[in-house]
Amino acid sequence: MTMRHALLALSALTIPAAAMAQWNGNWPVPGPVAPPPPPAAVAPQVPVAEPWMARPAPSGQPWQSPAAEQNRAPAIEPIDLPPAIEQGVDMIYIDEELVPRAARDSSPAGDASLAAWSGAPVDFFTSVNPIYTDLRRGLVKYQQRWGSLPQLPIPAGPALKAGMSGERVAMLRTRLGAAAGDKYDAALAAQVKEFQSVHGFKPDGIAGAGTIEALNRGAQYYEQLIIINMERAKRLPAPEEQRKYVLVDAGDARLSMWENGRKVDEMKIVVGKAETATPMMAAYIKYASVNPYWNVPPELVRNLIGPRIVAQGVGYLTEREYQVLADYGDDAKTIDPHDVDWQAVVDGRQDVRLRRLPSPANSMGMMKFMLPNYFGIYLHDSPEKEHFTKNELWISNGCVRVEDYRRFANWLFGGYVPRGKDPKVEEEVDLPKPVPVYMTYLTAQPTASGVQFMADPYGRDQHLMERFGTQLLAAVRGLR
Repeated sequence: MTMRHALLALSALTIPAAAMAQWNGNWPVPGPVAPPPPPAAVAPQVPVAEPWMARPAPSGQPWQSPAAEQNRAPAIEPIDLPPAIEQGVDMIYIDEELVPRAARDSSPAGDASLAAWSGAPVDFFTSVNPIYTDLRRGLVKYQQRWGSLPQLPIPAGPALKAGMSGERVAMLRTRLGAAAGDKYDAALAAQVKEFQSVHGFKPDGIAGAGTIEALNRGAQYYEQLIIINMERAKRLPAPEEQRKYVLVDAGDARLSMWENGRKVDEMKIVVGKAETATPMMAAYIKYASVNPYWNVPPELVRNLIGPRIVAQGVGYLTEREYQVLADYGDDAKTIDPHDVDWQAVVDGRQDVRLRRLPSPANSMGMMKFMLPNYFGIYLHDSPEKEHFTKNELWISNGCVRVEDYRRFANWLFGGYVPRGKDPKVEEEVDLPKPVPVYMTYLTAQPTASGVQFMADPYGRDQHLMERFGTQLLAAVRGLR
């Protein structure tokens, strides 16, 4: 990817030249190099996994906030995300032909603050992504089911549950449209469960502080969230614009594969934590790196691996199949680790490049899916499958880890999974045809009965509510 490629951002998104310089080139990711020499020592059959390969991010971290930047964790992937940019709806299109017609036609000409949050049914006039249409229909169903109820605020207090009675229970019954009374009966519990299921809570039928807070936000608040997500879906392609594409949803931490306007498969993914959020962007997946190397970020070399080498000797490197290289060039020469002053590396007086050879324990897994872009973002396998089963899905430094790389590769390559010639040498394999990937952030998902709201791990919804609250509220009232 070179600076000659177009970087198109809707709504007049501007990027300072100094920031662009910071984004490009801080973490060079080399292509294939000459096969490595035989290792100095016999490596174990299964390379040792590193204990720091991933950690769950702390909860409650503000999205792209100054505090988040100060507490930025050591990089796990060899990338450097850009400084915080305002990103909540707009998508950055690395390749201009990926811009959908609906997004191009509706893009405001001036500042993003002038955006028309009308909620008008764009799909009545032009072809759009089916998620947009499903969300628009979901908005109507949501208004019918929840918008018509009495928006009565309920005072804070102890959790309300089956068997209880009193004034707050009576208010809860009124708020949910139940028959008059002050008993928390089975019918009220069922209505609470339905509300919880729609609004992103565990449907346990207990009206605790979170459920009461959501009820007190009122239906208009959630209708505004649907409109925000409609705007995001407007930036996705219509069926005839992209017959085959990948959708990466950092809001729901899921990857879906689409053909002819229909979702054909999906899987879990691990995406960026709050302070290194996966950006909203679109680019082409052009090739896969089979048996990828892992180029260790310099801060990991200095702060984590270096001290272990000082303590344990260079055997620490050989048993984990690390190579020491002279530089980041494609034809970089290997260096004997005995010739490196590792204490100087730890002290920051000497820089070296470490590369881990391909293996099941490699942080990149067995395959990377490359989509050239300024942010250094790509998709890749991961040896740490437990994160998918534990739903620890917002922990990366921006890149996207896929749950099942073989299934994904089989779909991308049209029915086969490429294999490299040498399991210890990275090899690039071009896709038969580049496949677009759209990275978005949906916090409201359409369902058969309306919508289901998700968490807002990056705080983007709150940011947009604060900035466009007046326009959003006017749009909701105009649609009633």
